[in-house]
Amino acid sequence: MKRSLSTVADSNREFGAPEASDTIRGANAVASMSASQLAAAGGRFVAAAARHPTVIASELAAVAAENLRILAGVDTTEIDPKDRRFTDSAWEHPVWQRVAKLYLSTTSGLDRLAGSVGLDERSLGRARFVTGQISAAIAPTNTLIGNPAAMKRAVNTRGRSLRSGARHLAHDIRHNGGLPSRVDTRPFVIGENVASTTGAVIHRSELFELIQYSPTTAKVRARPLLIIPPQVNKYYFLDIGKGRSFVEHAVDSGLQTFMISWRNPTAEQRDWSIDTYLAGLIEATDVVNDVAGSKDCNAIGFCAGGITLLMLLAHLATVKDDRIHAATLGVTGVDASFDSAITPIASTRTAQRSVARSRRKGVLEGRSMASMFAWVRPNDLIWNYVANNYLMGENPPAFDVLAWNDDSTNLPAAFHADFTNLIAQNALMGAGRINALGTPVDLASIHNDLYIVGALNDHIVPWQATYALTQVASGQHRFVLSNSGHIQALINPPGNPKASFLSADSCPQSADAWMLTAAKTSGSWWTDWMEWADRRSGSLRKSRTSLGTSSHPVIEPAPGRYVRQR
Repeated sequence: MKRSLSTVADSNREFGAPEASDTIRGANAVASMSASQLAAAGGRFVAAAARHPTVIASELAAVAAENLRILAGVDTTEIDPKDRRFTDSAWEHPVWQRVAKLYLSTTSGLDRLAGSVGLDERSLGRARFVTGQISAAIAPTNTLIGNPAAMKRAVNTRGRSLRSGARHLAHDIRHNGGLPSRVDTRPFVIGENVASTTGAVIHRSELFELIQYSPTTAKVRARPLLIIPPQVNKYYFLDIGKGRSFVEHAVDSGLQTFMISWRNPTAEQRDWSIDTYLAGLIEATDVVNDVAGSKDCNAIGFCAGGITLLMLLAHLATVKDDRIHAATLGVTGVDASFDSAITPIASTRTAQRSVARSRRKGVLEGRSMASMFAWVRPNDLIWNYVANNYLMGENPPAFDVLAWNDDSTNLPAAFHADFTNLIAQNALMGAGRINALGTPVDLASIHNDLYIVGALNDHIVPWQATYALTQVASGQHRFVLSNSGHIQALINPPGNPKASFLSADSCPQSADAWMLTAAKTSGSWWTDWMEWADRRSGSLRKSRTSLGTSSHPVIEPAPGRYVRQR
């Protein structure tokens, strides 16, 4: 049986970040669910319900009775004050309150019915996924006549809001696959106000560019830092803007900082596998250590980049190569047995279909992954924007993290297949289940000091899946748990009044046991990490004024060419 999250907490909204920013394509984006599979899941639910007519009758009677009480004004149905669909003041009117409550009562009954007809756990998850789509789609706020705020705006603007909404709809049909746009990307320009930390590309291969950042301190630590972003995203969520950039924080703290910028693959790169990326990391560390004049470096990997880093560390341990000193893993899922946002639509069959599609096309398209994750949370990521863009006639919000997430990247077909196999086998939790550059992967062989970051409200990589690394890898571990979601936990600069993290002095056998001993610290984990990294980054030495070396000269200013690829 799958294990579910044991801790539930409200998502933190740092720096006014929209809720959608917490659902970002991540390491588990390896499967998708076709319309036929959705229909099949719905069919199984209907068939199961048909075998329980008394359950249907009982639920219908309960919903009807509650709806009569709603109409009479003596009901017990409550509108969640956090439900953004019903926060407009118009919903305080008794008539509109009844409309909202009738909808909530009916959809609650549908959800209860799904859980009462004897479905097994997997089928129940899929049934609830389907009923959740239906419930989200039939919300009154998705229609003009059922959305008092949209009707009021149409009257106040003399129909201009509806004309604007029609233009937005036409644009999305032509350019966004029929889905509503979630972000206005126009204010964000790569190299100007995102991916703007000063540096230079000092190495370029077919696979990646290596960026070296200009030091801002008189002295720097001798041991350099290599940052490894996920292959499923462009790197600049780690350099999202002044004051919120992890890169900027590392540089300003005196670390010699280097960044990998992965190429956005096309069908021509269909054969790039996990081994291709591992070989690329070895190439990158060779350059970093050579340029820094160091025998080794520290490395930090995020999400899928963290998984790749772990596989590399296991390989290096096997071949007795100590080119990496200490490592940090951010929201890196190790134990795939924990439920995540895509659990209801993940199965062997869906994974096989997804891999087959990417093999035909040569890549798993980034837009396909974005669409899948949008339907995981339809209220937040679909219908919210239907109401905002089409009914209210508003432009989608301009928000840098969502603009970055909209900047889709692809996965090569071979890498997609390897990664799918890794997750399907839960390969990192057992020795020798998967190979890296010809050697069996055994995380127990990793003796590097590890700093591990989980995110309490992570819908993509449950924090318990990240904590599992403390139980399978050797060496000294520090595990911290940020109070945010998958991406907001990483874009978490000092000075954010809402930021906090949990930490403990030891890592007991279970995540629940760790939680009982963990203490809360106000502020960003970045500060805690910097203290940890500082002690493992060698002595101070004078900063160099120039970037690169004669062997690795500057090719062009950061952010380089690959980050701009579409």
